[in-house]
Amino acid sequence: MSKTVFWLGLALALSTSSAVAEKSSDFFKDYAQYNDTGKAFLDKIDPKTGVVDLAEGVHLDLKGKFYFLDKKDSAAVLTEAWGNPPDASADAVGMIFPVNYDPIAQDNWGIELRWEKIGHVDDSDAASIDYDDLLRSMQADTLSNNDQRTKDGFPPVTLIGWASPPVYDAVNKRLHWAKELQFGNDAVHTLNYDVRFLGREGVFVMSYIATVKQLPEIKQSLNEVLDLATFNAGKKYVDFQPDLDTVAAVGVGGLIAGKLAAKAGLLAVALVALKKFGVILLVPLAGLWRLIRGKKDASS
Repeated sequence: MSKTVFWLGLALALSTSSAVAEKSSDFFKDYAQYNDTGKAFLDKIDPKTGVVDLAEGVHLDLKGKFYFLDKKDSAAVLTEAWGNPPDASADAVGMIFPVNYDPIAQDNWGIELRWEKIGHVDDSDAASIDYDDLLRSMQADTLSNNDQRTKDGFPPVTLIGWASPPVYDAVNKRLHWAKELQFGNDAVHTLNYDVRFLGREGVFVMSYIATVKQLPEIKQSLNEVLDLATFNAGKKYVDFQPDLDTVAAVGVGGLIAGKLAAKAGLLAVALVALKKFGVILLVPLAGLWRLIRGKKDASS
């Protein structure tokens, strides 16, 4: 092999396997519209495009349509920009956003990324799940937890129903569904849209952070989002070795219902997640918008 061919091949390999760090002032189309506070926030984050390989064995190809924020930048968005408590970002390994939205845009939405090392999920229950019955059970569980939520200072939650019923792709081992939720008496309902990628050792989670009115846009993005993530060799669902690997305590139905804790010894997923990410996460603080939104001449 000639040196020219070798270096060309190396350059091509690097160009297709590395994330590209973007400069916020050039990358975000509305950057110039923010006042100094908004610009200062965007300046301290580093959006990345291209290909991202996460330590959890997940490969993201953003395809020029999304950008990635690492754990540190995601924490800044979730806590500083969107007004969540400090522990709200503890489990996030990053976030992705469509390229037409910056993280502080008025009507933006983003996707929180998490890795749940719960073991290999046996999907044999997927074909037999009655999703109407599962929904009724989830609604009852939600209501039964409201007394404790109220005592903890959080508004009660009503699970209205499926915003999009569960769909399991048995070939590609991908699961997605959406719930419509009402917090207290809020007129604007909250959307929980979840995507799960099943792997050898656990589940890669994508959780949309959005409102119900954004559901049509999110549904339109879904196929593109499903194509963003794959597991690296050795971490795929088919790489499972029953003599070596741990089997998860839940199946597909358990992933949807969020009943992970009792057997796995972890935090109860569904309502604890709502407690952390419920009202505040989905609606950025109005006071902050007054600080960062607006034209330059309105920043004084």
